[in-house]
Amino acid sequence: MNAATLRAALLLLAVAAMTAGAVVAWFGDPSIGGWLWFGGTVPIAFSLLVSIIRDLWDKRFGVDAIALLSMGGALALDQPLAAIVIAVMYAGGAVLEDYAISRAERSLKGLVDRAPRIAHRRLDDTITDVAVDEVAVGDRLVVRAGEIAPIDGIAFDAKILLDESALTGESLPVVRQAGEAVRSGAINAGDAFEMQTTALARDSTYAAIVKLAASAQKAKAPFIRIADHYAAALTPLTLAIAGAAWLWSQDPLRALAVLVAATPCPLILAAPVAFVAGVARAARRGVLVKGGGPLEALAKIHTVLFDKTGTLTVGGARLTAIETAPTQASDEILRLTASLEQASAHAVADAIVNAARARGLALSPPRDVREQVGSGLQGTVEGHAVRAGSCAFVFGATPPPPWAVRATRRAAWRSALSVFVSIDGAPAGALLLADEMRRETPRALDLLRAAGVRRIVMATGDRAETAETIAAALNIDAVLAERTPDEKVAAVVLERQQHMTMMVGDGINDAPALAAAHVGVALGARGASASSEAADVVILVERLDRVAEAISIGQRTRRLARQSIVVGMGLSGVAMAAAALGFLSPVAGAVAQELIDVAVILNALRALGSGAPRAARPLDAGAAIRLHGEHERLGRSLDRLRSIADALDDSVGPAARELIGEASALVADEIVAHERADESEVYPSLVQAETFSHGLAAMGRAHREILHLARLLSRLAREISEPGADADATLIRDAQRLIETIESLVRLHSAQEEDLYDLATA
Repeated sequence: MNAATLRAALLLLAVAAMTAGAVVAWFGDPSIGGWLWFGGTVPIAFSLLVSIIRDLWDKRFGVDAIALLSMGGALALDQPLAAIVIAVMYAGGAVLEDYAISRAERSLKGLVDRAPRIAHRRLDDTITDVAVDEVAVGDRLVVRAGEIAPIDGIAFDAKILLDESALTGESLPVVRQAGEAVRSGAINAGDAFEMQTTALARDSTYAAIVKLAASAQKAKAPFIRIADHYAAALTPLTLAIAGAAWLWSQDPLRALAVLVAATPCPLILAAPVAFVAGVARAARRGVLVKGGGPLEALAKIHTVLFDKTGTLTVGGARLTAIETAPTQASDEILRLTASLEQASAHAVADAIVNAARARGLALSPPRDVREQVGSGLQGTVEGHAVRAGSCAFVFGATPPPPWAVRATRRAAWRSALSVFVSIDGAPAGALLLADEMRRETPRALDLLRAAGVRRIVMATGDRAETAETIAAALNIDAVLAERTPDEKVAAVVLERQQHMTMMVGDGINDAPALAAAHVGVALGARGASASSEAADVVILVERLDRVAEAISIGQRTRRLARQSIVVGMGLSGVAMAAAALGFLSPVAGAVAQELIDVAVILNALRALGSGAPRAARPLDAGAAIRLHGEHERLGRSLDRLRSIADALDDSVGPAARELIGEASALVADEIVAHERADESEVYPSLVQAETFSHGLAAMGRAHREILHLARLLSRLAREISEPGADADATLIRDAQRLIETIESLVRLHSAQEEDLYDLATA
């Protein structure tokens, strides 16, 4: 029998004894009723004595001693009814605390309880059920509709729908394409699909989350230890008040009433319940906090240091632009290059292949591929000789043409990597790849400022020029570039000496810095890494704004714990004063104290909630998925607009007219149509979901500016296409500026809309 079950049994025994004694005393012999009350009190008093001795052995002392003194005093003063009422109230408070903590821990326990045990392994045409521990890396598994992915892997099927809410706290299902990662613990929200495992069960994402969740329940918050300290200090004060009441009134029942009114003190209830509830609240939002100590530390953070790559940015190369030689098509250059890059294991090759697949381009198998490490590779694709790599690898000793010089310059401006491409010996284009900022990063930093963070620092091993470009866009207070892991640790230690400091990172090289900070936060959604092990807080979802949310949860939890303690102590003090003055009998004091305990626990449990008003009508999950899909499709149109703007550098006459006409049609058919649909369909839903009046007003103004620029581009395209019209350099340059402005404005506007969608579905 565990401790919680024992406490529940003792409560039932005490209630039964109190009820039976009341019936006997009312209808029969009061002395027999008194003995029943005495018998119901003794087991609880004995269990409390054992608990106090155990605490003293561990060098702990609290106000539980007051409960024992009040029960013993009531029995000694021949007040068995008061004794049994105290016993029932004390046992009831203990059971209520058990219930509150179990409710608060439900989110953490749920992670462990739902861990997959069985996997469906496919061997040729046979599907066999096996234990997840028997699955090897490279096995092919079937995940049926509604089942949990048992192990990390890669999807074989296209457009599978996964519910990752248990992992990340995200309420919306996500779509994964063939070749994309499937994390263990995600629920198959669509049709059955197949996947190939990439890890063992013990090394998978969900196993790491379960391990982290288990460790999150063990630590004891410093705030709770402080509460124990004050609880011990209150005991002699209570005894002094009880003694003074006895001496002043010459009535020992006054002293007993004071002891009863102080039993048990809210100090020993509020802090544990509040902090466990806060940890559970964070877990529901995809944030694993390893105990109450880090949660309390989160509430006091002054300085936050961020790694750059993979933290402020998405990490890894992303295709940002395609520069083309005259007469070349950007999609065809990307398709042939990606086909060739399929033969390479380089991270840049993966980025190019993924970009081509995202655009729906059909790739062909390459032949006769030869790779020159550090320079590039060459091979044959569909009968074409394709070379892709550095400028020197593609052009050799031949001076690069003007478009290639401009591509190199633009790559430097964007801190991007250039992959030049030649087809059949003729220079064709260049692919620009860069590490892009996370979409939510600006809002995440704004939320940190709003949460009270006073200093934000970027500490990165990347080049100073690249780091400062990112920092300038984010209003970061300081940039520490080209830092080794040891130098990052030194920076954290320096900041820590001045203020409460948090370090946020995602890589193995961030682990020492995470361990050196007051609070280390790891973006650990990719699985069990050294950074996750070293961190105090693990963000399971790839969303940087959850860092600010974790701080807010810590602040609210600490505030509720303090509030419960102060209010509870105040009410207990009033009850003790009333008892000392004779206004409360021992029985009435016990009832009053139990009401105080219930109020304290219920208030502490508010840490399970967000503290924010609920949306009048949450945004429909399906609608939000469609909105994200629309923005992804719109992004491909914006990529094409950027390519057209770049191509206008070298275009004249009919070629320029054709490009400007294509851009105008693309803006009218895709961008203008999307913005009008937002105004008529999406924004009304957002207004109903949350109070977005100011934000939507700004969005509406951006819409008007986009529509105005679209009209100007359309008029210019008509003028330049009229018979006899002269497509001079000035008109081409004006069109180029309009296209570039529209492209930049729509990207910024889409990012702002994404923030609104996230708020409406949070």
